[in-house]
Amino acid sequence: MKIILREDIEKLGKIGDVVNVRDGYARNYLLPKGLAYIATEGALKRIEHEKRRAEKRAEKERQHAEEIAAKIADIQISIPMKVGEEGKLYGSVSQQMIAQELQARGFNIDKRHIIIDEPIKTLGIFDVKVKLHTDVIPSLKVWVINEDQQ
Repeated sequence: MKIILREDIEKLGKIGDVVNVRDGYARNYLLPKGLAYIATEGALKRIEHEKRRAEKRAEKERQHAEEIAAKIADIQISIPMKVGEEGKLYGSVSQQMIAQELQARGFNIDKRHIIIDEPIKTLGIFDVKVKLHTDVIPSLKVWVINEDQQ
């Protein structure tokens, strides 16, 4: 059965692609979940309209993410931690700690969007990435300082 995809589906295609799938897959999964239309002239026109709307929405989201990224790139946050001997931390700096500090500064960023390459277990300055959009990933400076020397 020929169908037109309404969403990107891994290993099948992208929005607007006309693909040939088995009848059962189309009738039992893709069509009831609203992931595809049966390939007709009217459906092709409808999908083009949906595609343009989705592109406009994605562009607005990307622009909004770039505005936030410009603000985030300018700030530096400090996270006070308890320190043991030789400058090692009790525990490590988590994404939740960074998200809370960003929220205190007016940025509503989910902890799952904060990317820490390696666990932060020592004092120092670290670059942490924040994934705001698939194309927009600014870097943030995080200062890990001794709680006693504030």
